[in-house]
Amino acid sequence: MPHKKAKKIRVAITTLGCKVNQYESASFQSSFMARGVEIVPFSQRADIYVINTCAVTNKAGAQSRQTIRRALKKNSKARVVVTGCYSQIAALDILEIVDQPVCIVGNGYKHLLVDFALACDYCDLEMYMADIGKVRECYHLPVTTFPGRTRAYLKIQDGCDNYCSYCIVPLARGRSRSVLPEIALGQARMFVEGGYREMVITGIHVGRYGQDLDRPDTLATFLDQVTALNPGTRFRLSSLEPNELSDEILALFATRENLMPHFHIPLQSGDDTILQKMNRHYTGEDFREIVMKAHRRLPHAAFGIDVLVGFPGEDDAAFQNTHDLLASLPITYLHVFPYSRRPGTAAAKHTNQVPSKVKDERVRILRGLAEGKQQEFYRRFVTTRHRVLAEGKKNKMGLMRGFTENYIPVYFEAPASMAHTIVEVEIDRVEDDRVFGTLV
Repeated sequence: MPHKKAKKIRVAITTLGCKVNQYESASFQSSFMARGVEIVPFSQRADIYVINTCAVTNKAGAQSRQTIRRALKKNSKARVVVTGCYSQIAALDILEIVDQPVCIVGNGYKHLLVDFALACDYCDLEMYMADIGKVRECYHLPVTTFPGRTRAYLKIQDGCDNYCSYCIVPLARGRSRSVLPEIALGQARMFVEGGYREMVITGIHVGRYGQDLDRPDTLATFLDQVTALNPGTRFRLSSLEPNELSDEILALFATRENLMPHFHIPLQSGDDTILQKMNRHYTGEDFREIVMKAHRRLPHAAFGIDVLVGFPGEDDAAFQNTHDLLASLPITYLHVFPYSRRPGTAAAKHTNQVPSKVKDERVRILRGLAEGKQQEFYRRFVTTRHRVLAEGKKNKMGLMRGFTENYIPVYFEAPASMAHTIVEVEIDRVEDDRVFGTLV
């Protein structure tokens, strides 16, 4: 009698949090697929569930716990593997919510996660943890594909040395460490060969790229190399600290056509006293000068700004300083977050916490400001033509969406065959918060 074909192991992966987590989950999926397993949606029944958690806010931690419980309920016999920042800082909290076998993989062992997940022999509880503060190598996690994504994320760095007083990330990710340039460039080449027309260069503190290496590499030299070697591919830069937006980097953005004029810069507060308490190493005026210098050099560039409202001790005057600074700058959009008290951080010990209702109102005010700024930016470009990376998704009206060089999302009519290609679109109009254009 013929042998019955062995059933493939079914693996489901879900990701919470940042672009670095998304890159790492794509690496898990690439490695699982190379081992011959079947990848299924997280909503389906699986033999192995991998949960890549986040801990940047209390809400992210709660979402991580909910996702773990959901996986345990889907299949009580499944192997549940929990990794990411929440697993690194709250492994004991995870144990309190589970009554089934679980495997916890800290950030220092992510490069071995697939081996742990597929191991034949395991016990009811496995914890693969490391003192993340002592990890000095940025392990390479190769990615062959980013399923369902038009653009790929290229991780070149991990960890952070800043120790902002509100932030748990250095405790979860460890010290700043860089992927060797030749390895990162090789990963970029893999994405190009895989058909990706755009990459987002990312890390936890990407501006410190190369500073831990015993060689003269910097973020600027890497940007120079990767854009020169891949002239037909568009590159974006993820979040960059204000004082790291150097003249050298601005010069590259001004001269390299495949380096997209789009900056994401964390301000956090526009009040100097609050910035000092946050352990941020610039003033509100420093921030103004940096943004204006970049705006003068690249007048069409988009500026996305992170703001943290309700930090302990932020009174009405301090908040007004933040509002007034942002109102005076040529910014494009804001990411506004209410301060979240994180145990283990210096700010958690402060007694002058801001009430939730006050934080919510300040978030509302800044988001209202952001809406006006975004509309103003979009309207500047009506009747102008742009190179747009078309996505495969269409809206309810059957229109394709894509992003311009300066990150304006535009809806336009186009055949499905144009998905994942770069096309020329003329912006026609702005309706509410949507931009519409015509394929040229």
